[in-house]
Amino acid sequence: MSAAAPPPALPITFRPTRTRAVLMTVGVAVVIVLTAVGLLLESLTPGEKASFIVTGLLFFGVLALLCRPKVVAEADGVTVVNLTTTRRLEWAEVLRVNLRPGDPWVYLDLADGTSLPAMGIQPGIAKARAISDARALRALAERHGTGGADGTRD
Repeated sequence: MSAAAPPPALPITFRPTRTRAVLMTVGVAVVIVLTAVGLLLESLTPGEKASFIVTGLLFFGVLALLCRPKVVAEADGVTVVNLTTTRRLEWAEVLRVNLRPGDPWVYLDLADGTSLPAMGIQPGIAKARAISDARALRALAERHGTGGADGTRD
């Protein structure tokens, strides 16, 4: 069995960058297209034209919300930012980092017996990157978690 790679230097932020790029590109394109359609159709009233623009902006807002997830690992703990929530955890609270085949994102098993989705690491478009990030977060949790004084677990 080969030795595991050392954990990355802290602080580090994990986020699905390719997914974010795709979502923001689509969002900008939709805003441009709906704005152009709304302004170019001469038969529309000003209110109808405005509704095209507002619809494009709302669509962009939803896609921007989908770009929010990230996981920030620091020396004193980890912050998980999902779509509408942010949760700060001490390293001792994170018992295990899971990314099983078919999972949409990483799950953190917590000391209170619950599981927390960490949507900042998701294998959707960049599976190899997500696996690498999950391993890095797992190594950090093992080093900084509730193990012995040297950071190892029993």
